[in-house]
Amino acid sequence: MHKVLLVDDDVDLTSMLSLYISREGFEVAVANDGEAGVHEALRGGYALVVLDIMMPRLSGMEALRRIRTTSNVPVLMLTARGDNVDKIVGLNMGADDYVPKPCTPGELVARIHAILRRTESRSQPEGAKAAQALNVGALTLYPGTRQALWHGTPLELTGTEFSLLEVLVRHAGQLTSKQDISQAAFGRPLTRFDRRIDVHISSIRQKLGMRDDGRSWIQSVRGLGYQLLKD
Repeated sequence: MHKVLLVDDDVDLTSMLSLYISREGFEVAVANDGEAGVHEALRGGYALVVLDIMMPRLSGMEALRRIRTTSNVPVLMLTARGDNVDKIVGLNMGADDYVPKPCTPGELVARIHAILRRTESRSQPEGAKAAQALNVGALTLYPGTRQALWHGTPLELTGTEFSLLEVLVRHAGQLTSKQDISQAAFGRPLTRFDRRIDVHISSIRQKLGMRDDGRSWIQSVRGLGYQLLKD
């Protein structure tokens, strides 16, 4: 049973969401302020953290920053509807996805399932892991364990970043549209004004650094999509 941590100061909302999420087969813990949420998240054992942005004592953004200093646990942010600044900042800080409030319990659970499908590690024999490795130059991805190596060194990626990079690696040298990337990585179509792919790609670019010729390893074609360079 997956354990989910729900961090929100709205007691009535957390009670309702906890009941619904539990009925979907999850074990749910609740923290009603940012400090308690960080403490609980860092205890480990959680498959995912649902984190509200507006909270007393410690904001969701600061809570996310503290969690990301030592943990890569998937984080789903709850944001004010239409507040693109919070969404972009949260993604830049390492959030895996966001859901605008107010949201339906069904939508929240669907997002939780989607994130877990992208981030859950699967135990496999070492031979199977190696056989499934994806290689593009100095970059190696292991989809089975969702591990990445860059020049032989572990590349620290969030679950969402790994999913996006895997799509680009599988289509290395080819232009891949944002719509195709969204379907392959998130399992849903890209909506108008949705910038989450752009924000995550920007983070991946920073982690890969620049090529010797001064270009980014991930090239963009305005209005069309992205391409991972092969050499």
